[in-house]
Amino acid sequence: MPWTTIVHNDPVNLMSYVSYVFRTYFGYTESMAEKLMLDVHNKGRAVVSSGSREEMERDVHAMHGYGLWATLRQDR
Repeated sequence: MPWTTIVHNDPVNLMSYVSYVFRTYFGYTESMAEKLMLDVHNKGRAVVSSGSREEMERDVHAMHGYGLWATLRQDR
């Protein structure tokens, strides 16, 4: 079963910064990074990556390094 990295909304980080992190770390296009950032902002969270547990633990740790609130979850 795949695992996912979820970034949650927070009252600290600017939307432009969240979009920047998604472009920089994940290599998303500007439009994809904006879509995910808006999901975080409007829906409270967005799935930003999926893969093995080890990969998602790495991505969650990286998001924490950027100051974002992220968790991992196993999809069913």
